[in-house]
Amino acid sequence: MSVDTFDPERTAVVVVDMQNGFCHPDGSLYAPGSEAVVDDVAALVSDARDAGAEAVYTRDVHPPEQFEDAHYYDEFERWGEHVVEGTWETEVIEELDVRADDHVVVKHTYDAFYETELDGWLTAHGIDDLVFCGTLANVCVLHTAGSAGLRDYRTVLVEDAIGAIEDEHKAYALDHADWLFGDVVAREDVTFA
Repeated sequence: MSVDTFDPERTAVVVVDMQNGFCHPDGSLYAPGSEAVVDDVAALVSDARDAGAEAVYTRDVHPPEQFEDAHYYDEFERWGEHVVEGTWETEVIEELDVRADDHVVVKHTYDAFYETELDGWLTAHGIDDLVFCGTLANVCVLHTAGSAGLRDYRTVLVEDAIGAIEDEHKAYALDHADWLFGDVVAREDVTFA
């Protein structure tokens, strides 16, 4: 089986943080590069579902008090307040069709495996191949995909379905992923069989 062919029974498409706060022009951390990949993300998820693969969505959500006692890791200090729990910013953008049977992971850091149920859910569903899309390439996509690679998942990043603030950020993240723990492919080359 080639790197870009996936068994739908063992595969999940992981859609990272395609939320209003990052992808909508009114979002506090809006990046045009994130909005630009919406159609490719939607098409990838649609292809996966048609074949019977799982769709997993991550949502970055920060309780207002999350960083009050932080020693050093303080995303609000670094980025400003964003995707605060209970706000419109935390919702997945309306252009993506999140269904009742999709798995949604609420995370509080860049890594969707950190202190979440994601690894257990994937294991329970017999999934060992993960196809990544979403945003931001060099932040949550890179950290979540890297964490997947370290857990021995087949980790593939779909380059034209991943958003970034700057083109060079995306190029760095994809090169780094390809070099260290995964593979990078174009959406048109991803097939489920």
